[in-house]
Amino acid sequence: MIRARRLLLLGLPLLLLACGARAPLPPVAAGPLREATAPVGSQVDVTEARLAGDWQVIEGAGLAPGTRLSFAPGSLTLAGRTLPLVMTAPGRFDLAGQQIWVHWLDADNRTAAMGDPQGGRVWIMDRSGQPGERLGAAREILDWYGYDLARMTRG
Repeated sequence: MIRARRLLLLGLPLLLLACGARAPLPPVAAGPLREATAPVGSQVDVTEARLAGDWQVIEGAGLAPGTRLSFAPGSLTLAGRTLPLVMTAPGRFDLAGQQIWVHWLDADNRTAAMGDPQGGRVWIMDRSGQPGERLGAAREILDWYGYDLARMTRG
């Protein structure tokens, strides 16, 4: 009985740590969303400061349309879950252990096209939810980088 109690007391902090762990990203899409032989790049003038604030997914695969995102220094809150975000190079981030690149961000920081260069997920997000003609520009960039736009869903 005493031994069982000791094990419980030793295991309880580990259990609490596991419960408090950051939630992972939603599952990636089945099969790659990007043609591996297509050129791919990130926008070199993108910084955490340019992404800071609230966004809404307009189209996506691996992130559902309507999903709310909020960028802050060192983190991204995605649908109410806060995940670690580390800039690894201009326009390139490690998001909870996954690569996420900003493929395009308009000059006024209103609409962005983002994706996993390995093809696990891709999305277009906008601050207002109404990107207008910027949606076409974002789709054109993603198409150029080999993403399968037919697999993206709209909200």
